[in-house]
Amino acid sequence: MRLLALVPAYNEEGNIEKLVGGIRAELPGADILVVNDCSTDGTGRILSSTGGIRYLDMPFNMGIGGAVLSGFTYFLENGYDTLVRLDGDGQHPPSEAVKLVAAVREEGVDAVVGSRYLVRDAAYSSRTRMMGIKLLDHLSAVILGRRFTDNTSGFRAYRRRAVEYLVKDYPSDYPEPEEIYLLTKGDFTVVEVPVNMRSREAGVSSIGTLNTFYYLIKVLLTIFVKYMIGGRN
Repeated sequence: MRLLALVPAYNEEGNIEKLVGGIRAELPGADILVVNDCSTDGTGRILSSTGGIRYLDMPFNMGIGGAVLSGFTYFLENGYDTLVRLDGDGQHPPSEAVKLVAAVREEGVDAVVGSRYLVRDAAYSSRTRMMGIKLLDHLSAVILGRRFTDNTSGFRAYRRRAVEYLVKDYPSDYPEPEEIYLLTKGDFTVVEVPVNMRSREAGVSSIGTLNTFYYLIKVLLTIFVKYMIGGRN
């Protein structure tokens, strides 16, 4: 069985080398693919000078949806059966990624979401983001008949057939919440597992306060139109 660790990265020169080292230590059998989403800092230089890393240099900034889709395509074209995604900002500990891979391979589920909110006393997000996560939680309960506590988490693992399904119509912008709807409506098994996450150690998040509001409004409207009004299956 072949495992690919997918790392979408944008301006992560302060985090990427440590993250890659952690993946190698905790998931020694995994190949690593970093999708460098047209970083303007030294991320590309670090990737080119560090041996043994597969990486894709995007010709322009595609956003998280485009970067992940590129990684999914690489995964399918190169014969992997399991994929685990860790964001390039270092907030997803490779030691916790082991739990996600085990859930896919040993429990037979199609996709796993690492949830920071299933851990006791976890508090990782701003008030605005927490409000959005709660809204998405309640919306998923209405539409899907079940709750997901961390819809926005990018810390995930997938079985091959789930990736094959997602690439057919992958969201181009802020895909994480919609992924859950696509897979659940497609009768794939999606579960959450509790994980610890870290705070960003270096660099600045690409989602500022204004982008957070844009993210929330866009995702809520997309889900409402597609899955409530449109009734998409």
